[in-house]
Amino acid sequence: MYPLFFDDMAVRGLPVIPLIIYRLIENDATDTAERVLATYSGLMVYHPFRFTFVRGILAYFHGHIPSKLVVRILSILDIPKIPFSEAFLQHIMSNSGSCPPSDYFSNLLLGLVNNVIPPIRSSVSMGDSSGTFSCTGGNRGQAALQSVASNVPESQKVFYQNQDPGTYTQLLLETAVIEILSLPPSVPQIVSTLVQIVVHVQPSQVQSSLSTQGMSSGISQSSIMPTSPSGGTADSMSTNKSSASAPGLNASGTGSGNSSAAQASSSLMIQACGLLLAQLPSLFHMHFYAEAARVIKDCWWVTDVTKSSLELDSAFGYALWDPTWAFQDNTSTTIGNIIALLHAFFSNLPHEWLEATHTIIKHLRPITTIAQLRIAFRIMGPLLPRVAIARPLFKKTLALLFSVLADVFGRNSQVSIPVEATEISDLIDFLHHAVLYEVQGSSQNGAKPKPETLSLCSKAVEHLRPDLQHLLRHLTADPNSSIYAATHPKIVQRPTSPLPGVV
Repeated sequence: MYPLFFDDMAVRGLPVIPLIIYRLIENDATDTAERVLATYSGLMVYHPFRFTFVRGILAYFHGHIPSKLVVRILSILDIPKIPFSEAFLQHIMSNSGSCPPSDYFSNLLLGLVNNVIPPIRSSVSMGDSSGTFSCTGGNRGQAALQSVASNVPESQKVFYQNQDPGTYTQLLLETAVIEILSLPPSVPQIVSTLVQIVVHVQPSQVQSSLSTQGMSSGISQSSIMPTSPSGGTADSMSTNKSSASAPGLNASGTGSGNSSAAQASSSLMIQACGLLLAQLPSLFHMHFYAEAARVIKDCWWVTDVTKSSLELDSAFGYALWDPTWAFQDNTSTTIGNIIALLHAFFSNLPHEWLEATHTIIKHLRPITTIAQLRIAFRIMGPLLPRVAIARPLFKKTLALLFSVLADVFGRNSQVSIPVEATEISDLIDFLHHAVLYEVQGSSQNGAKPKPETLSLCSKAVEHLRPDLQHLLRHLTADPNSSIYAATHPKIVQRPTSPLPGVV
């Protein structure tokens, strides 16, 4: 069947077997693929990147591989040495085809919180600047992109660029990814379960899970997160009664000994879920954007056009309070948690997939209220520093923000309740700083926005209401109204004539 000794013939055959398996699955010959793997399983153990092969084939063909072949693919790994969860192994071997209980997903995220998130956070805090955005002055362009590509951590690489895990932390994260990719449920079902667990998590719920680790716990009645600033009254909870918290994260009246750990773990649960989703293929991301938009739209106050701008501002401030502080006060809201989850997801997303983040705004449209407008800015705002080094994507993101602004304050937009432009002065100030993101950190003294960016702003401002245009004229390419354009060396200045009528 295969050589008894490991020589060049065996080495040359190792890369061929995965290619054969790929072609067989593409042509729906899964039974033949299963037999090939069974025949050459003794040879595949010598594959230098077994983990990469298993992760890649499960990612590329997710949803198209029968359970029997999934088990055969997993057998290529040395399962006793891989930290698979007992619940996962039991579910896969049972070949039930059903979705695991939400307890399984809750425990999977808690495992990342306890074993993966702390090492990643400590590596960034100890001087690993690759996990954060930094501007490298002077000639940026392709050199900056190459610098980011070479220094990016494993968690911010596309799954097909990662090699076999080199650390135990990376092994735990990649094992969680393989578990998700091996499950029989559809992508929307898996994404919806993960999102519902995280957006409804409360400190008391995590505290209950922390206090019962290693013990079997029953399913108790779970609390429902408030979706509005009323703090969970009957009206605010009416749109969310169908969404219950994860059974594995229920509050059952525990003591205060683990309160600080519970508060920390609550926010870390969001980070763990964002990190896990970012490691999955792009199909999971598309369904995540759709699910996140659905959760936001289910909050009644977001689309309530009868409320005044002052009431909506109050609701916005309550719902999007910093998750860490909100957990400490036990006032977390569903919409606050989902936006925090989006930010955690964006921060771990590879640069190759950042452009698809605009999909969340497409799902949120039409945007007709100030609350929706602020939420859109809140979602996309943290992305700008990351995409500033990739100018085409930076321009697209900036254009998207102006487009969203025009949805509410455009020349032809119709808003039920008139809103003054001065009421969004904070958003206007943010746009001013956003335009300057691409020059921050430059070594050139007096660096100014690029002419292409000023031209983009000029076209976008023309679509806004007149009372808003004059507040943004300083960002245009008109030298008569923009200090940036008037002093920019690359913008051709038209000399003013000393005599009237002379051009």
